[in-house]
Amino acid sequence: MIFNAFERTVASRYLRARKGERFISITAAMSLLGIALGVAALIIVMSVMNGFRQDLADRIIGLNGHLTVHPAQGRALGGYALVAGRLAQIPGVQQVVPMIEGQSLITGSNGGASAALVRGIAPADLRARQPIAGRLRRGSLAAFGDGDTAVIGVRLAAKMGLRPEDRLTLVLPQARGGDFTTAPRQRSFRVVALFDTGMPEVDARQVFIPMTAAQEFFGLTGEVSQIELFVADPQQVAPITAAVQAALRGDPVRIADWQRVNSSIYAAMLVERNVMFLILTLIVLIAAFNIISSLTMLVKDKGRDIAILRTLGAPRGAILRIFLLCGVTLGGLGTVIGFGLGLVIASNFVTLRGWLLALQDTPFFSPELYYLTQLPVVIEPREVLLVLAMGLSLSLLATLYPSWRAARIDPAEALRHG
Repeated sequence: MIFNAFERTVASRYLRARKGERFISITAAMSLLGIALGVAALIIVMSVMNGFRQDLADRIIGLNGHLTVHPAQGRALGGYALVAGRLAQIPGVQQVVPMIEGQSLITGSNGGASAALVRGIAPADLRARQPIAGRLRRGSLAAFGDGDTAVIGVRLAAKMGLRPEDRLTLVLPQARGGDFTTAPRQRSFRVVALFDTGMPEVDARQVFIPMTAAQEFFGLTGEVSQIELFVADPQQVAPITAAVQAALRGDPVRIADWQRVNSSIYAAMLVERNVMFLILTLIVLIAAFNIISSLTMLVKDKGRDIAILRTLGAPRGAILRIFLLCGVTLGGLGTVIGFGLGLVIASNFVTLRGWLLALQDTPFFSPELYYLTQLPVVIEPREVLLVLAMGLSLSLLATLYPSWRAARIDPAEALRHG
């Protein structure tokens, strides 16, 4: 829509407050501010949600593998070296990691006991697993594999009173059926490192031990309980799953990918993200209704001016475009300000996070809120453009009815009652 110089001049004059019109001007300013804050909040929250989802995906995917091959029957895979060799030949597969996984009881130096998920893995494979190797809090993986050594989570270490170079004992009951007379199997391990993945259920339960020690402890000599695969693109895991199924056709195995295993987590995150988007969109919508209110009051206040313009020959279309320009200016300017503000805050979230952490010793933030200052931010250009288009569209729609009302004013009636 093209606005001529006359329409732009009148619209600009109406947007500037004069004596006696302060309330209308304040209402218009509040409408602009509401649109700006709503758009900025939408961009910031969506960016933080994207970062949180990506961070959680990186932790889960890197910790457990993208695909896992389990035995269809029994608890072990025999001849796993041949199976791993076939899987490594599949295009798109970057790493094949045989593992042993089993439940055990763990006892520490303080005499306490806890259930633990014991995972046997080759030392080189553990050092290549970034969610563990990249998040060590104490100790080193250099000694992992030298004899009976173990790497445990920081929460489990705190609960059991363990530190690097301390020893822990894994206890495995040996009862079968109704026979409870068999002594449990025990083995002592030296703790060489503590990891902190940021996932309490992992840091409080998992223990990594060398593959050979795990095979002896669980009685799986020459066998493993599963094979994990890492692929080039975790988001495109379905074609790799089909290729793995074809490569292992006829073998008694079952295959699970990370999307299926963690489907409930990602479904919950998707619902939460969509609900947040809906709530913040309602904020922008409320601000758009403020534009309707401010323009309606402006039309009512300028009824006599509209009548004079119509008497002087201004067509209805010109009146409509004048008030349309007023509303679009308010909404468009508010959307652009919110767009810029949201991008600035989201792009500099690391700096703002530092400021929040600097206030950590003050009573303004409870300890439960500190994790919020560690959330990453991922700005998706497509989503940002969607928010921008939505703000501009709602602003335009909000101006249509008041502008139509202004164009429908009868000059004679307005002058008679003016």
